Amino acid sequence: MFDTKIVIVLREDLLTWQKLNVTAFLVSGIVGANSNLLGEPYRDAAGHVYNPLCIQPMVVLSGDQETVRVIHRRALERDVSCSLYVEEMFSTGHDADNRRVFAEYTPQDAKVVGIALRTDKKLADKITKGAKMHS
Repeated sequence: MFDTKIVIVLREDLLTWQKLNVTAFLVSGIVGANSNLLGEPYRDAAGHVYNPLCIQPMVVLSGDQETVRVIHRRALERDVSCSLYVEEMFSTGHDADNRRVFAEYTPQDAKVVGIALRTDKKLADKITKGAKMHS
């Protein structure tokens, strides 16, 4: 049905609240960069209207620090746009501080805890090779 795949890869040693937080932030980046991913608003039987949701399914994977680092490198090498969350962002309180701390690191020294991308299915599989289904 879709030519592309949305994949979120989380570092496996995160606490549950961190995994949920990172996933939410990363998905907002994917949808923000691809406004065509939003469907129509939802309406329940009582007539209440709810926000539209993403029209495309997402796959959530996990891996150790090295696996996540390799996936990040592969995405950069293939020029695939992605959302990225680094460990130091857990200590900030708002977007400006997130961007400030993010800018302090290069791809080689960033402690990436999560990455999300949307690209061709086969390319997504190549980039995320080594990650496993999140459990």
